[in-house]
Amino acid sequence: MTPIGDQRLVKRINRSVLLRLLRARPGLSRAQLAQASGLTKSTVGQLVRELLDEGWLRESGLPVAGGAGRPSTPLAIDAGVRALAGIEVGVECMRLACVSLQGELLHSDEQALDGTSPEAVCHHAAALAAQASRAMSARGMRLAGLGIGVPGAVDHDTGRVRFAPNLGWRDVALLPLLDRALADARVCEVPLQLQNEADAAALGEYEFGDAGEGADPLIFVNCDVGVGAGIVLNDRLFVGAQGMAGEIGHTIVQAGGPPCSCGRRGCAEAFFGSRALARPGADPQQAAAFLGVLLQNLWVTFDPRVIVVGGASCAAHPRLLEHAVQTVQTYARAAGLAPPPVRPARYGALAPAVGAAAFALHEYLRPLHPGQHARRPQKSRRSPQAPAASRASRGDQST
Repeated sequence: MTPIGDQRLVKRINRSVLLRLLRARPGLSRAQLAQASGLTKSTVGQLVRELLDEGWLRESGLPVAGGAGRPSTPLAIDAGVRALAGIEVGVECMRLACVSLQGELLHSDEQALDGTSPEAVCHHAAALAAQASRAMSARGMRLAGLGIGVPGAVDHDTGRVRFAPNLGWRDVALLPLLDRALADARVCEVPLQLQNEADAAALGEYEFGDAGEGADPLIFVNCDVGVGAGIVLNDRLFVGAQGMAGEIGHTIVQAGGPPCSCGRRGCAEAFFGSRALARPGADPQQAAAFLGVLLQNLWVTFDPRVIVVGGASCAAHPRLLEHAVQTVQTYARAAGLAPPPVRPARYGALAPAVGAAAFALHEYLRPLHPGQHARRPQKSRRSPQAPAASRASRGDQST
């Protein structure tokens, strides 16, 4: 006999297969889904019924005749029932974004950070999560996932933030603090993801990118107070052995250069981090050249299909990326090679927050990806009388 847990996992995998097919090819019928997935028509029919009932899918048009047999009904992802919320914990501010399952921005907010202690950050994030829940309820939608992006390295097995120098954090057990704060704010229980903010932004660009732009490999470079990179490789985040992959802000671009928040000298952050560029006497042209050097090094290291660049530095200095791209092209001409496309972030300053929201969807669609997300502790302080939307979300994890 197949164990119940195995049956549930198989069912989750099959559901994710259908959802991913319809995200890539909206309008497929049940019969076409069966053919494309290799699942039986009866299995597809049963799963589609469940996904329709739970608000993942909708029938997107009138039945279409396709030869012998009954007409087929096109299916599509339903962008009007379930919503995803993401919160970016910045060094100076906190940003909230709510998006549909297709990446449409539904609600956003930006607030100055109340404080940088882990407890203060968690309570502030919980208040924004409560705001997100209310905003989605007002739209007749339910929150299906919440992601938190932080400016530091996250241990994905434990939910601990190993290193966040601009917040002064080292080895902080953030996930339990977040869970407690969300309970205090009476936020309904939904899957919670914790991730580095640049990694999250990369996932947002990957999951919600237009055809050909959300390509794999994809690198997102976030130039904010800190500088970091998110790397999507082989359909998943590349985070490294300790969650430290992509900490490019602390790569040395000039030996003996200006001091950095991490204690080193000559780091990338010390040249084109937003605080560095705001200092009197800062040289944006030099900063752009160093950013170009960094992008060229990422190109030859990972050979990405696209590099996306965003963050406060780019917003404050609109020509920063343009001049950095010119540096990349100079190196490319010298080598006789074509560089990858380099473009600005699709969601601008909200890229990490949108990416944090996308992380919950990314995890749901890939049930076999190990160790790339952190869940809340099993023993939660949440009230057992959770709202219906909360119960539905917990059900999603067990199907």
